[in-house]
Amino acid sequence: MNLIVDVGNTNVKLAVFKEDSLLSLAVIEGGGLDEKIKNIFKEFPKIEDSIVSSVGNLRDNDLNFLKKQTKVHLLSANSKIAFTSKYATPKTLGVDRIALAMAAVKMFPRKNTLVIDAGSCVTYDFIDSDGVYLGGAISPGIEMRYKALHNLTSKLPLLKKDSAPDFIGDTTETSIHSGVVNGISLEIDGVIDQYQSRFKDLTVILTGGDTHFLSKRLKNTIFADSKFLLKGLNYLLEHNKH
Repeated sequence: MNLIVDVGNTNVKLAVFKEDSLLSLAVIEGGGLDEKIKNIFKEFPKIEDSIVSSVGNLRDNDLNFLKKQTKVHLLSANSKIAFTSKYATPKTLGVDRIALAMAAVKMFPRKNTLVIDAGSCVTYDFIDSDGVYLGGAISPGIEMRYKALHNLTSKLPLLKKDSAPDFIGDTTETSIHSGVVNGISLEIDGVIDQYQSRFKDLTVILTGGDTHFLSKRLKNTIFADSKFLLKGLNYLLEHNKH
């Protein structure tokens, strides 16, 4: 069994895999990570290996505790991958994007694949049909857009994610919702159109925390899979055991 520890910007996900099957998933916001890890090992004592992917902050105490329980692979630019990367600055490539590319080549071999991860940021990662990672783009996520409008102006309120009843907002609040939600939806559709114009038979994956919210708002055909990153991390752990 494998334990996947995905430390994001807003929360930590703990997933247990047996081969390719996801057995358990916990999402932790704030503290209490050490207790949750202890409970997972009580419930799944056959866990032998784990992988840690961190784009946020993981306390040394939590990492040291994990190392006492299992063999730990810290995902980095030096980890073994099952694809060729043409990224010009590989040391700066986020570990989450490495995992998404790994999931793409494993689940959609010999396909032109665009992976869109809609979370704190929206990342776009492209792997061609030869299994070559070319790169992509990074854009502000939904919550970040709401916060930017509030923090960088003097009077606009901070709103929570919601849909505008119409694309023409008739109040400040509905105008903000329209700008954020329609803006990000049109951006994603526009990026997909760009890739489709250059690459034939494009497979598009939408994943991340805002998968469900955005998937029904896009005009392009996509595969929605909120567990895509976790699957990629599990593939990476298996690939780095050998």
